[in-house]
Amino acid sequence: MISTPEVITTQEQRTAVIHLVIPGQDMPKHIDPAIQEILKVLQEQGLHPIGPMFSYHHRRPSDTFDFELGFPVAKAIMPKGRVVNAVLPAAQVVRAVYVGPYERLAQAWAEMEQWVNGNKYVGTGRFWECYLNDPDEVKSPSEYRTELNWVVG
Repeated sequence: MISTPEVITTQEQRTAVIHLVIPGQDMPKHIDPAIQEILKVLQEQGLHPIGPMFSYHHRRPSDTFDFELGFPVAKAIMPKGRVVNAVLPAAQVVRAVYVGPYERLAQAWAEMEQWVNGNKYVGTGRFWECYLNDPDEVKSPSEYRTELNWVVG
């Protein structure tokens, strides 16, 4: 379900994001408007994403998800509305790639958790997903590629 996990150290990456705290079942109604809002602000400022969209989660989900949805950018933006500057941190992470529909990401994360625990790493509760291809550009959800990054310390 996921590729063989590897432990790496990431470099800090400047980002433009919207911070959301929402119930999991409400994600579909919030995600696309947030994406469009970020892309509009970037376009207005003559900027564009320099990498794939991501969601950076500040904690493990409970009744709500607490995360930043955004894109890596080459330089700081002028904050506008909900769109602000942030960073993906420099961190030691366990990384793997999941291929399949977004609806099965929970199972992919469970598989990642098994690997993390089985290899004696300690998670911090923080993690992020990078969406490596555009759903509008692939034939089937079975082809979606999502990079999973589990912060360990």
